[in-house]
Amino acid sequence: MALPWALAVLSLLPLLDAQSPACPNFSVPITNASLDQISGKWFYIASAYRLPEYKKEASEIHAAFFYFTPNHTEDTILSREYTTMGNQCFYNSTILRVQRENGTLTKSENDREHFAHLLLPKDPKTFMFAAFPEDKQNMGLSFYADKPEATPEQMQQFYDYLTCMGMDKSEVMYTDEKKNLCLPLEKQHNEERKKEEERSEIGTALD
Repeated sequence: MALPWALAVLSLLPLLDAQSPACPNFSVPITNASLDQISGKWFYIASAYRLPEYKKEASEIHAAFFYFTPNHTEDTILSREYTTMGNQCFYNSTILRVQRENGTLTKSENDREHFAHLLLPKDPKTFMFAAFPEDKQNMGLSFYADKPEATPEQMQQFYDYLTCMGMDKSEVMYTDEKKNLCLPLEKQHNEERKKEEERSEIGTALD
């Protein structure tokens, strides 16, 4: 199961309206600073997708959050994902590969490579992923924040990017944190991880 950001293979970069200051730059390389900025816990806030397959999947997601742990040396990100669909919580842990030069992340799933362009707005507490930005029929944009609810100013940045890409606000699908069923599982995982760290520290002290 793919998260809504990991959706489609990108090829050519879009020719966006250069007169619009809201237009994102899809060719910004990913640096260590970029990876550090997206490290930690993030909430999936909203998305707009035109590719029917991914639009359907995004519409079934009630809530989602994830943890990113970048590895600068290996150019990878460990992604631990919690997704609520229907009345169930789904957990998935996967490795994302970082393509620094073209500003993309890739994820292998079901013998497919999913690509997404990383977009870093001015607000460091948010980021976005763009899929198929050059294809008006299949393009998509997803939005993430460090809190389960974004501020009006943060949402406006997302809407501005949508407009610049040629999409409409009416295409946006939103998540609902009230439907998040994954908090108990997250708590369990955090407790297990803490115990493992404590055992590791004890083992190190005894060496």
